[in-house]
Amino acid sequence: MIALITGANKGIGHEIARLLGERGVTPIVGARDEKRGREAADRLGAPYVRLDVTDAASVAAAAKQIEEEHGRLDILVNNAGIIVHGEDSRPSATPLEAVRRTYEVNVFGVITVTNAMLPLLRRAPAARIVNMSSELGSLTLTTNPDTPWYDYVELGYNSSKAALNMVTVSYAKELRDTPIKVNAANPGYCATDLNAHQGFRTAEQGAAIAVELALLGDDGPSGAFLQDEGPLPW
Repeated sequence: MIALITGANKGIGHEIARLLGERGVTPIVGARDEKRGREAADRLGAPYVRLDVTDAASVAAAAKQIEEEHGRLDILVNNAGIIVHGEDSRPSATPLEAVRRTYEVNVFGVITVTNAMLPLLRRAPAARIVNMSSELGSLTLTTNPDTPWYDYVELGYNSSKAALNMVTVSYAKELRDTPIKVNAANPGYCATDLNAHQGFRTAEQGAAIAVELALLGDDGPSGAFLQDEGPLPW
């Protein structure tokens, strides 16, 4: 099996690649920074492809390289993501440019990569697409005052993950008559560069749900939002 993981040079993406490799999958390390990407691939004993999710030409070149070297793609993990912090996190004080930058990676990048890789995914017997989301994209959880996420009002990041959840559902519905399954994964609050390593979970723990969904059996769900403990509310 062949898997592409975007943003796999570090953090959760690197752990997803490592864990998939341990399960006999060939993980392709997708990364924008060639030096860091190749270093990560060397650590894993895995192939590398340069891929900037915000650059359509880069994504198209990556798809062509994967086709030439592997012929198909069994798993796509859309892991690359960013958060743009400002001095004032209130929505009314958030620069529009910060929101645009966030969406370019977290939403538009996922769409660009998915569309480019779909022809290769269709060649696999039963491909899987995993979109790395967040509990902060849950409207139910973030509007409940009794949850720890209620007061976290990061406009760009939260809304981008909510949008990503709908992107996930939309692709799942389009592909419902195919063997391809599309799901959103919540890794939880993991200690990564994204949050200055403040999370209480490890990157390996966060990667586990993505690996589970990447290797989902034929009886597994599609169009779901899942974490280790099971489904999350939208």
